[in-house]
Amino acid sequence: MATSTKRPSPYGPRKFASIDDYHSSFEEDVRKILDQMRAAIRQAAPKATEVISYNMPAFKGNKNLVYYAANKEHLGFYPTPLPEDIFGKDLEGYQRSKGAIQFPYSKPFPVALVKKIVSYRVKVDAAATEVKPAKSVSKSAKRKTATKKKTAVKSKSRR
Repeated sequence: MATSTKRPSPYGPRKFASIDDYHSSFEEDVRKILDQMRAAIRQAAPKATEVISYNMPAFKGNKNLVYYAANKEHLGFYPTPLPEDIFGKDLEGYQRSKGAIQFPYSKPFPVALVKKIVSYRVKVDAAATEVKPAKSVSKSAKRKTATKKKTAVKSKSRR
């Protein structure tokens, strides 16, 4: 891959206004891979909103679904922690950590894998918003409510 002074660090002083702005800051060879990533995410999550978060391209459903960032030797993909039992075999051959996967520029970009991961994240995001746990009320909040009711009853009885 050719080096150039055009490539700023995505974590540097420049703040990106949009995903288009982010992509345009890279050389064409990297930009093509970034565009493939964006297209794969769009296909798997057509209703997701494009945002810049942490100065990286991100896609949001109800919450952030995935992020990605161009690095010197690889494209970093950040789909939050993924269960190993679902994606372990698919991710063999890629450097990864709990919430990150590295797609080296030297290998073909894995469009199908990205779509599979994003589809999973969309399902998790949708399920998390369907089942909202009931809000628990603290003891102090219950006491305050009870005190207010007692005060209201006393003031009515004095009249």
